[in-house]
Amino acid sequence: MTRFNGKVALITGASAGIGRETAMAFAREGAHVVLGDVAVERGMDVERAILATGARAVFVRTDVSVESDCKALVDAALSRFGRLDCAVNNAGIEQSGTPILQCTAAAFDQLMHINVLGVLMGMKHQIPSMIGRSGGGGGAIVNLSSIAGLIGFPGAAVYVASKHAVLGLTKTAALEHAKDGVRVNAVCPGAIQTEMIDRFVHHDPAARAAMTAAHPLGRFGTPSEIASAILWLCSPESSFITGQHITADGGYTVQ
Repeated sequence: MTRFNGKVALITGASAGIGRETAMAFAREGAHVVLGDVAVERGMDVERAILATGARAVFVRTDVSVESDCKALVDAALSRFGRLDCAVNNAGIEQSGTPILQCTAAAFDQLMHINVLGVLMGMKHQIPSMIGRSGGGGGAIVNLSSIAGLIGFPGAAVYVASKHAVLGLTKTAALEHAKDGVRVNAVCPGAIQTEMIDRFVHHDPAARAAMTAAHPLGRFGTPSEIASAILWLCSPESSFITGQHITADGGYTVQ
């Protein structure tokens, strides 16, 4: 499939997990890919992997909690490839095992700056580049929320708050820029087999088994399954969808 021939896709948190798989999937479907992450060596590995397939890619060291980094990532897309069509605001960090009574202001600031401010500043600079590009405006943005953006999780109060906030930002941006042809949606994954979920369950086999059992499909999802949802939301196949979220959670939230 080559749904994105000649298109330019930007992905934050692109060095591993869902971000890496999404970047590779865009490249397989013909997109030029702009990769952002704080993990430089791993980010460069993804760039090399994409270039090895014959697709085009560029990695830029990006801390999404810093507005100038978010702008620089968009600037790299425009300077290298001349346009921006799709953006995936995927960068984020997790929290577990911290009851509300143990939460600190410092931990709140760090998590909210990466998970929420990173999405806000990303869209702030992504949207004008989509509206203003030559040949007409328009584009698609997908923000990564979570089932924690839909329900609560004891011990993860700040993470839950951050992922609820991502959905609020998604809906608001979709309303503000529908007239510009920019669609903004979100994906809410359940437990996905990544390094993040291993950290979330503290590498505890019993906790992992309990989390697995909580998903009616009886397994964790894969990064490629989430990447498929992201690419669909960026494609013309979803052209009448904006301000919505796809929940990919193996049935977790319908119980």
